[in-house]
Amino acid sequence: MKHQSDSEMKMSDFEQLVKEYKSTIYSVCYMFTETKPEADDLFQEVLTRLWLGRESFRGDANLKSWVYRVSMNTCISYKRKKRIKTVGLEFSADTAVPDSPAGRQAHMLHDRITKLEPFDRAIVMLWLEDLSYDEIAAIVGITAKAVGVRLVRIKEKLKSL
Repeated sequence: MKHQSDSEMKMSDFEQLVKEYKSTIYSVCYMFTETKPEADDLFQEVLTRLWLGRESFRGDANLKSWVYRVSMNTCISYKRKKRIKTVGLEFSADTAVPDSPAGRQAHMLHDRITKLEPFDRAIVMLWLEDLSYDEIAAIVGITAKAVGVRLVRIKEKLKSL
């Protein structure tokens, strides 16, 4: 997607952005929620924020970083607002983890990640997406060295869970 000279993203560009980053955005939303309907609602909220914020994207930053930053900030804000804990996980047929060793591991990893603080959850999500420390640093607003230090601490915390 190209940066618009009139500083406004066209609808066709936005549709391309959604097509290109849909699974990434949904993965972020899923890690910050406990149910599929909740993830779906949060996904819609992220798309709304991306659409409303499209004029503020000047092309100074990498588009991928901007999408991640908006997604993460939306999810973190959502988690802060939602102080009420829901009981249990709800899976529908299309999001159920297969009953296999890999599926059980994915489910356990999701359960552990959702117990992390939102900022740490954001860092581990970006790391799981195979982003470099520099890319993660640019998205969350800390240094690459701090990302490395936090990841070591996060991994230790996940092991203890």
